[in-house]
Amino acid sequence: MKKVIKSTDLLVGMRAFTAARIAIGRAGTSIPLKQSLEFKLAHAHARDAVYSDLDINALTDDLKQFRLPILHLHSQAGYREQYLQRPDLGRKLSEASKTELQGHTQPTDIAIIIADGLSATAINTNAVNLLKILIPMLHLANLQLADIVIVEQGRVAIADEIAQALQAKLSLIIIGERPGLSSADSMGVYLTYNPKPGLTDELRNCISNIRPAGLTCEQASKKIFYLVQEAFRRKLSGVELKDNAGLLHE
Repeated sequence: MKKVIKSTDLLVGMRAFTAARIAIGRAGTSIPLKQSLEFKLAHAHARDAVYSDLDINALTDDLKQFRLPILHLHSQAGYREQYLQRPDLGRKLSEASKTELQGHTQPTDIAIIIADGLSATAINTNAVNLLKILIPMLHLANLQLADIVIVEQGRVAIADEIAQALQAKLSLIIIGERPGLSSADSMGVYLTYNPKPGLTDELRNCISNIRPAGLTCEQASKKIFYLVQEAFRRKLSGVELKDNAGLLHE
């Protein structure tokens, strides 16, 4: 007799490959108590991540190892609730930050910006670990780096204004991503060639889900470095620049 494989059996096997909530079973018409509590805990972690703060002192201390000047800037969003309700304010620098940048203008290749985004937790946990791998790769390629910028209440597009002010040919913004129910520590990196205010997202490349349980810092650094090299070679970024390195299959 041919054995019938239930769909639930297939899902149970898939649990080894994903943190998604599949094959969790049920208790009557609901899910089991343990899984219900785990869901509520994950939801709480996600909310905490959205309202988390950058650990400016720890980040600054850790970034000193790269021997680059460090700037601390702020968007026009004055506080977290305003940042969440007014995305436009998170894309623009405050007047004080614009003034701060005026003394740091010198033509360079790459501006690295670190922003809290929607999960400062992700940045506090992963940003320096990524840069430990990435910055030496950029130096070996003889690419000149601008001052490292930490920006609070920042959105992706704020990198355009910062990089233009720093006279950088390319911007890399490392930013906390919108937390999922199993990925409150997920970080993304957006790459933009010839950055300037007013650009839209089709002109950027994104490397997403950078975290220990997702794309590791080592894997992400290789992908970023490949895209950086290709961006400078082809003098563009965005939908016309593809990741053809096949790094995830190595």
